Amino acid sequence: MRPIGIDLFACAGGMSLGFEQAGFDVRVAVEIDPVHCAVHAFNFPNTAIICKSVSEVSGADIRKAGNIGDAEIAVVFGGAPCQGFSMMGKRVLDDPRNSLVLDFIRIIAELRPKHFVFENVKGITIAPHSAILEEMVDAFLEHGYKILQPWRVLNAVDYGVPQKRERLFLIGTRTGNRSPRYPRPSLERVTCGDALGDIPNAEHFPELVHTDSVKTHLGNPSRYAMKMRGLLNDDTDFSHPRVWDKGVLTGSLRASHTDLSRSRFLATTPGDTEPVSRFFKLAPDGFCNTLRAGTNTDRGAFSAPRPIHYAFPRCITVREAQRLHGYPDWFRMHVTKWHGFRQVGNSVPPPLAHAVASSVMAAMDGKPTRPTKAIKLGPVSLLQMDLTQASEHFNVQGRAIAPRTRNRDLFTATEEVDA
Repeated sequence: MRPIGIDLFACAGGMSLGFEQAGFDVRVAVEIDPVHCAVHAFNFPNTAIICKSVSEVSGADIRKAGNIGDAEIAVVFGGAPCQGFSMMGKRVLDDPRNSLVLDFIRIIAELRPKHFVFENVKGITIAPHSAILEEMVDAFLEHGYKILQPWRVLNAVDYGVPQKRERLFLIGTRTGNRSPRYPRPSLERVTCGDALGDIPNAEHFPELVHTDSVKTHLGNPSRYAMKMRGLLNDDTDFSHPRVWDKGVLTGSLRASHTDLSRSRFLATTPGDTEPVSRFFKLAPDGFCNTLRAGTNTDRGAFSAPRPIHYAFPRCITVREAQRLHGYPDWFRMHVTKWHGFRQVGNSVPPPLAHAVASSVMAAMDGKPTRPTKAIKLGPVSLLQMDLTQASEHFNVQGRAIAPRTRNRDLFTATEEVDA
């Protein structure tokens, strides 16, 4: 039996995938956003999804949802939002805006896993924000967990991801168990050209104005692209095989740009920032800048800047963003660009999560087993749900997440990127 993992604050499942690839079975994922829950359910149909805030979930709820019973849980992982920092002399964890961090600690205390992995933005390591990490260490010590110190900021580009993206990782181990080590950086560097070179230009397919998928042939892949396409026998990947059509290009809904924008994109040197839109133009022999998520309506409904493709005068597609994030081609995000990019930008790159998870597995003296039975992905309708439909699907009362205000069709190709 594969060791059990639990994903808190799961989003679309970047951490879920990384831990699965390392040999864990992620039995339960907790996520408040119904649209994210639907995408997670599509990609991980055998994982129980709890569509609630972690603050409303108990350890008993998680065990029941995953049919875990009294079985030992190997690892709990996730990244609670940290937004509030109290005045000097006050405990940071007493700030109500950091309540989800307390809920992460509470779930660890209730489930008593062998290990936990807490991830967050790099900025949390810098004073005065680092006070929250120091208080977390003290809280976990009180619950019988030792912390691997010093905590580390890991850059995804050092772990086989063609993107510069730094994240804080805090790893804890229940007393009496061997602590993991932070993973060593890979000697392999993957470039944007390695990631995107075999993907045909979405603008060659008229149907991608109205849908995110088209049946086509991809080009000659790099070694990295072969991994993403499932064409390479990766002896480090212990994830469950998925049933999917390798002849269909997904996640490729087109954007529309004005001729003026295209001329500016063409005039921008790869590796530089286009001066009007402030969009970064990828370089084929370089790395992507950090892909970020947009915001909800309550925070302005802004789309995050999307990089310009190094070879085409347009912004990248969701599929191309997924390649730059380390998601295999069978993994799908929401069919719309806004939700799709938000899900990529909010997630931990799977190869980075995989590296950390492999260190946890090694500390357990575990020998990962490779499943042979393929999993059929969920219905595509899960990827097409708007917030209201997803809320109804998961029987969520009210709107936990503020909707984006828009008067366009679900599959519109109009973009707000032209400046």
